[in-house]
Amino acid sequence: MLRLVKRHIYAFFSCITMLLLIILFYYVFVPKKYSISETPKRLGTKYWQLPTGSRIAYTYLALKKTDKNIPIIYLHGGPGGHISDRIIKVFKGLQNEGHDVYFYDQIGSGLSGRLEQIEDYTVRRHINDLSSIIQMIGAKKVILIGQSWGAVLATNFATLYPDKIAKLILTSPGPIFPINSTVINKKAPDSLQLRPPFYSNKEGNDKVANLRTTFMGYLARNFHLKLSDDKEADDFADVLNAALNRSTVCDTAKIVQQASRNGYYASVMTFEDLLTYPDQRKKIKDLTIPVLIMKGQCDNQPWGITNEYLELFQNHQFVFINGAGHFIEIEQPVLYINAIRDFLQTE
Repeated sequence: MLRLVKRHIYAFFSCITMLLLIILFYYVFVPKKYSISETPKRLGTKYWQLPTGSRIAYTYLALKKTDKNIPIIYLHGGPGGHISDRIIKVFKGLQNEGHDVYFYDQIGSGLSGRLEQIEDYTVRRHINDLSSIIQMIGAKKVILIGQSWGAVLATNFATLYPDKIAKLILTSPGPIFPINSTVINKKAPDSLQLRPPFYSNKEGNDKVANLRTTFMGYLARNFHLKLSDDKEADDFADVLNAALNRSTVCDTAKIVQQASRNGYYASVMTFEDLLTYPDQRKKIKDLTIPVLIMKGQCDNQPWGITNEYLELFQNHQFVFINGAGHFIEIEQPVLYINAIRDFLQTE
């Protein structure tokens, strides 16, 4: 009798274990579909096939030329972000300033190509792509405008190729790696009256993460393996980005809607590489390039991050924008573009 009971108990727990394994298999290995509204292709999109092997989608904004024309290249955030129609529209406000402007989706994101080997998404790959783009447009010098991660990319590029940079404009810059937690936690002056955004990035991540995406990230970072194809991964990145956008504004009525152009593996792997990228602080200190650093009142990046840029760049200007978050141009487009215009006009 006891043996029969034990047999039934064993059978019961075997069934439970099998059921749990099936559930785990379903949530980890069965592809997910996300409700994503396909974003129309940008009008006027062109492509560069770079010597690095990257196929890069770009938009060229030809402005009124002058004898001092120096091209501007805009570097979007992320990693794994994309160029928005919004930012292109804002920069049309520079129409009479004498600079052509190039907007491009970095490799692995937006309308640009995806890499088969995800370990090839590195900081150095992005730097090499940017160097090739400067050669493609035939410019001796350029002005780089970097937003968030784009500011990190612009800064690291400048430490390697300072002779190619006329000016740097860094808006809501991301942290300098390796991160110095003591520097980041530095308190902001009370006079700035900083305000935290209503939502946090953590809330956004917690809202949309699931078991499958957790394994996707783990396998990508540790084994360079793709649990999902680029389509599914990028669709998840779009959903995640929509949640994270809630933390990028002062006024939640201005939250940017979801856009289907983000690159998941470019994001995960570039950030992973960034964690081990060599410290460039000494080289940054040696730069004499004129730099404009901009920060919004509700920027979701800690004050200490911005302050470190101010301490490292010896030839900088700082512009603080009230009533704006991480994407300054969303809530204060006029102040944003006027600050850039004023800086471009300085010698």
